[in-house]
Amino acid sequence: MTTRQKTLTPKTPFYSRAITALWLLFLSGFVVFILYIYAVSINFLNLFGEMPNLRSLENPKSELASELFSADNQLLGKYFRENRSPVDYEDLPDNLVNALVATEDVRFEEHAGIDPQSMVRVAAGILTGQQKGGGSTLTQQVAKNLFDTRGDELNNGVLSDVPGLRMLILKTKEWIMAVKLERSYTKHEILTMYLNTVDFGSNAYGIKVAAKTFFNKKPSELKVEESAVLVGLLKAPTYYSPKSSPENSKRRRNTVLAQMVKYGYMTEAEYNKLKEEDIALDYRVESHNVGLAPYFRTEASKFLLQWCRENGYDLYADGLKIYTTIDSRMQQYAEQAVAEHMKDRQKVFFEHWQGRNPWVDQNMREIKNFPEQAIKRTERYRRLKARFGDQEDSINYYLNKKVPMTIFTWEGDKQVEMSPMDSLKHYKKFLQTGFMAMEPQTGHIKAWVGGINYKHFKYDHVKQGARQPGSTFKPFLYTTAIENGYYPCYEVLDTKTCIPLPDGNMWCPDNANNKFSGERYTLRKALAESVNSISAFLMNKLGPESVAQTAKRMGITTPLDETPALALGTSDVTLYDMVGAYGTFVNGGTWVQPTYITRIEDKHGNVIAEFVPKTVEALSEETAYMMVHMLKATAEPGGTAYYGLRFRNGLKNEMGAKTGTTQNYSDAWFMGVTPDLVCGTWVGGEDRSIHFRTIALGQGGKLAMPIYGAFMQKVYKDKSLDVSKEPFPKPSTPLSVELDCDKYNQGMQIDSAQQDEFLNLPTEIDLDAEI
Repeated sequence: MTTRQKTLTPKTPFYSRAITALWLLFLSGFVVFILYIYAVSINFLNLFGEMPNLRSLENPKSELASELFSADNQLLGKYFRENRSPVDYEDLPDNLVNALVATEDVRFEEHAGIDPQSMVRVAAGILTGQQKGGGSTLTQQVAKNLFDTRGDELNNGVLSDVPGLRMLILKTKEWIMAVKLERSYTKHEILTMYLNTVDFGSNAYGIKVAAKTFFNKKPSELKVEESAVLVGLLKAPTYYSPKSSPENSKRRRNTVLAQMVKYGYMTEAEYNKLKEEDIALDYRVESHNVGLAPYFRTEASKFLLQWCRENGYDLYADGLKIYTTIDSRMQQYAEQAVAEHMKDRQKVFFEHWQGRNPWVDQNMREIKNFPEQAIKRTERYRRLKARFGDQEDSINYYLNKKVPMTIFTWEGDKQVEMSPMDSLKHYKKFLQTGFMAMEPQTGHIKAWVGGINYKHFKYDHVKQGARQPGSTFKPFLYTTAIENGYYPCYEVLDTKTCIPLPDGNMWCPDNANNKFSGERYTLRKALAESVNSISAFLMNKLGPESVAQTAKRMGITTPLDETPALALGTSDVTLYDMVGAYGTFVNGGTWVQPTYITRIEDKHGNVIAEFVPKTVEALSEETAYMMVHMLKATAEPGGTAYYGLRFRNGLKNEMGAKTGTTQNYSDAWFMGVTPDLVCGTWVGGEDRSIHFRTIALGQGGKLAMPIYGAFMQKVYKDKSLDVSKEPFPKPSTPLSVELDCDKYNQGMQIDSAQQDEFLNLPTEIDLDAEI
């Protein structure tokens, strides 16, 4: 019998089965991982939250500060929530790039957005409990910064709030975006994006602002040790701040330099030389409170915010480039002139009121409880009132409690312990000012100074505040007179003039010296010497309504009280309006709206808006020229501005001017015109009750005019400024009236009987003079 041998299947060795299982496990895990990555990328079943869309990848979003430039292309300031201005790769020095790569991502040039070696190192660190650095590449950090991968908007999926899973999902999104970035941009572009978006602390976002903030340099000017400081900041901007923690910063800087040695970017000898050196800072944080033209920048922001709302832009994030009419050189001269003069006048003011408080009534008696009433208008009082209600004792306790504070003085900021009430008294004693210079032909504002110190006094006295202009309003009266047949050589007697008022009283203004000479004055001479009786004569003939209409036609926008006293400037006006109105005289009768923005560009340099000022044919060319001729007399012998401009300031060229001083010397004004520039100055207390007690100190010629004189001196001295000293241009057609008064008055006699008819009206009241 044949026996069949049973064939046995050999058993698979255990290790072979294990390997197979591992491969299956690995492949399954890999498939699961790929599916997981895919699920995250499409937000499967809304489990993971949205991914940035492709459009945001093509136009990565980061907040960029909008920049404000002067007409001569100097950066005046920025508008920002995050102070960030971009640079190109070509602007980055090699030492900065090398320091960054050596410290943050040494295989940056080799990986495709994700560095497997770093990920393995991180995983091993987690398993062993010995983590050594993060695994994020520069590209992943760019993804995080640009696309806000950790913000709530992209992380509202079902699993986003599960502990542990949230961070995995966040990292996954950054991996995905990093790979997409690497496919869409070059390494240079990614590195530039990184340096343009990171936070360096001290309100400095991006390398351009950081270099400026810490070293007052452009990025291209950074030394290797300075680059190392800035790269070191990226780990912890506060802890490694060279300003607040210099030792920590120095230690971190040396770590960065050591990394550069390790990877061959610098030699050991260079490192040994630099590691002992202290950090040399030139630290200045950009702020809206400092820099050139802060009052102007604030005023411009009001217009720009409205424009941005209407046109779909974000002033603080869209990186707009805004070009203004301001000339940085003239602006600097204006600020210098204001500081020099106001510091001097403030010293005199303190001496003038030594031992007394300067808030007084019409009889120069101190106003009782003035500080207590004034403080009720402050934000501090409103907060205390909201907290304590009618508990006045509690409110007064905190108002009179001394606390540490920084106060303004003309010698610099001073650290003191002072109560809010004493602080208010301190600040109320300061004289304030406003100054504006404008090109009359274009309406372009060239300089704007709204106060003595923007950090401590935010109120703008160019456009925000309106005050009585005194005699600087008289040119509107004289313009109306010329339009109604009067001429510069027309003569009027200087004698007391009274005008009946609707209430039955009489308006009888005095002259500045409280005297009437009985002499004949030409209108030109009367304006030059600011004779009030002549103004009263003209107002009686013309009526306040016509004068108000002339002023409004020439750009005055504030309400005008149409009473005879309007002739002497009793209605409040803004300096902004006054400068624009005076520009009408110089510009041949055409009023040009004062303007300060010429164009706006987007962050790519495309022009998205251009601005042309509004114009109005307000006066005839002849009337305008005659008014320039009249204003010139103020700066000629006998005029109120002659000595100050010609001798004190040494200005010999042709110019027109007008001084102004209001009742009780509360407001001092000066207006100056030349063919190329129209300027206005106001000086006074924050409150009308705060002022000098004498005309010798409080008049416009002493308190306001010196600012104009000093400004023009500086402007003319700067040969880079093309500001003409030529005479005013003649009108295009011959004048219909003779301006030489000797020829004009030959054979002409004043109608004395007609003038006497109203000059001798009965007087019932005698008002204080307004000069």
